[in-house]
Order: sequence, then structure tokens, then C-alpha cells
Amino acid sequence: MQTFAEELDQLRSEGLYRSMRVLKGAQGSHVELDGKKVLLLCSNNYLGLADHPALRRAAVFGVAFGTGSGASRLVSGTMELHAELEERIARFKGTEKALVFNSGYAANTGIISALVGRGDAIFSDKLNHASIVDGALLSRANCHRYPHRDMAALERLLQDKPGTGRRLIVTDGVFSMDGDIAPLRRMVQLARQYDALLMVDDAHGTGVLGATGRGTAELLGVMDGVDIHMGTLGKGLGSFGAYAAASQTICDYLVNKARSFIFSTSLPPAVLAPSIAALDLVDSREGKELRDRLSANVALFKERLAAAGFDTMGSETQIVPVFVGPAEATMQFSKELLDQGIFVQGIRPPTVPAGSCRLRCTIMATHDPADLEASADTIARVGKKLGVV
Repeated sequence: MQTFAEELDQLRSEGLYRSMRVLKGAQGSHVELDGKKVLLLCSNNYLGLADHPALRRAAVFGVAFGTGSGASRLVSGTMELHAELEERIARFKGTEKALVFNSGYAANTGIISALVGRGDAIFSDKLNHASIVDGALLSRANCHRYPHRDMAALERLLQDKPGTGRRLIVTDGVFSMDGDIAPLRRMVQLARQYDALLMVDDAHGTGVLGATGRGTAELLGVMDGVDIHMGTLGKGLGSFGAYAAASQTICDYLVNKARSFIFSTSLPPAVLAPSIAALDLVDSREGKELRDRLSANVALFKERLAAAGFDTMGSETQIVPVFVGPAEATMQFSKELLDQGIFVQGIRPPTVPAGSCRLRCTIMATHDPADLEASADTIARVGKKLGVV
């Protein structure tokens, strides 16, 4: 039997070993890493809200309610701020009700395994997040995966797998490693035509995409066509946790069936209050200005990378992958950029398929355009040195 140490050695030899980097201070456009100030180019803090003064003040306000909730939601762990946040999310997403989960992973595994089970069918994009994959496995439903964003293949599966149980189509809104967007207009049509529920994980679109930051479904004009809006509070919204926004019936069903909701101590007040503040900020003039600034930064960065000849893999959002290919070359690229003052992580298997390793650059509204121009030039210089372009 292979020992754990031997397996770790094998990961090192294949360039797949992972370790954590400790940042000093708050999440901003620049952070201190190993005693050196570097440009942070791999954070999901897209609007820069993680250290926003309004969210900091809200966290202090939340502590007045205590440091913990004391129990799970169905015992005694539902506090005023839980109810207030859920009402705020429902208004934000335009649904009858919302339910807060402790994380995006807990939300996806809980929602999917509650809504479908043995004899039911799941239709899932092959590049969906790992939490969706694991939720499908936990559900024990029949899971049918279609090629990435291939709506003809999805329709064939819906036709060929009629079944008599529930049917759930589930997709990322924004795909976290590629930065492209699900074809939700067509998916809404197929869900209605073939009597299926449609669930969208909009972790990377919430607060960022659409005219008012409602996410991918707003951007594509299908807010009312999505049955379950799932999203996170810890990326564009700068706080922590996740949610399901849906009909009263579906949310009530999840309260009674979603194991990750039922059997977890609920989020503490100091996390809930900043989430409410973040939604208010997204709806404000400042929120609009931050989204506009983010959009301009994304366009600038992509233009510089394209001019240098990089493949950004069809990105349509603030997630900008830089295709490299081999794992070892990707990690060498990341290391040399860090030496140049740019912190961007290399993404390797099992997160992405072998041979498709990439740098996953993420842009924030709080990035200075001059820093983005300089970082793109540095990426180009190092990329040419390593033979990537």
C-alpha cells in the first residue's frame, strides 16, 4: 500500500503538490507576502469589499449580537440577522424566499442532494464546480454530464433520458477556471420544454454582473427563468457564506431536507451583518461605480494580454486565465511572477484537466490601471522567456 508520504512525494515530482501562502494584513489590491509587498492578482474579492469600511463597521455592529449563534438553524441558531439577511437576499434576487448556508460548498451539496435522489436525473456541465459534482454524487441520482456549454448535447440527453422522476439541470453561471458564461437563455428554454428545474451557481457573478449586480441571469435577461439561484457572499460581496434564492416551496423543502443546512451550527452575527451591508452597497451609486471600474480594468488587462499573444481561453468576465499547458511550466511561471512582485496562482489537475494548466488571473475594481498595465507587461516578458508565447 502506498504511504501518504510516498503519495505526497509523487505529487511533488509531478508538479502537483500544493501548499498554502500566508498573507499579512487585509485583502486589498496589494498584500504583504513573505515580507514583501506584491500585487494581488488571484483574489475573488472582485469589488474590493473584503476590507471596505462599511463592511468593517457592520462586522463590529454584528458582534453586539454575540460571537456565535450557539446552535443549528432548526434548534436555536436562527437569529434576527439570519432572517434579515435572507429577506434582503430574496429582494436582491427577486424571489419569494432565500436560505443562507454556511459556504458555497455546503450550499451546493445540500441543495442538490435534497432536491433529487435515486431514480431522479441531473444534467450537469462537465466544467461545473467540484461542489456541484460532489452534490450530484451525494444525491445518488443519475448524473448525465454534457460537454462544456454544449446545448445540443444537453438537449439530446434530455430527450434520451426521459425518466419519471425529478429532473435538475445545474450549471455554473460563470465558470470559475475559464471565466466564460453559461448560455442561460437556451438553458431556460430547455428546462421548460423538458420539464426540468434549472439551478444556477452564480458564485462568481453575484454582485458583479448585470446592470444592478444581480448576476449572470440578470446580464442575460432570464432572472425569472431560473428556479434556484445559488450564490456566495464571500467573493464579489466580500463577506462569507452562501445562499439559495427560490420559491417559498423550494426553500421550505430545503429547510426540511438539506442536510448541510440542518446539521451545521449557523453563521455568526459578525458575518451576517457585513453581508447585508454588502448588498446595500451593491445597490448604491458606489456599487455601480465599482462595477464600472471593474469592467474597465478587465478590458484593459485583456487587451494587453491579447496584444502579447496569450490565450485567455474565451474569458468573458473578471476571471482571466492565461493558458500555459504543462503543470511544471505553469508553476515556474507563477514563481517567476512572484519574484517580480505579482502574486498569481497556477491552476493544475485535479482542478483542471491535465495539459490545460493555466495562470488564473482575477481582476478587482480596486486595482490601479497602471498596475494592471505593468503586470500584463511583466506577464508577457516572463511568458516569452519561458516559451509560453
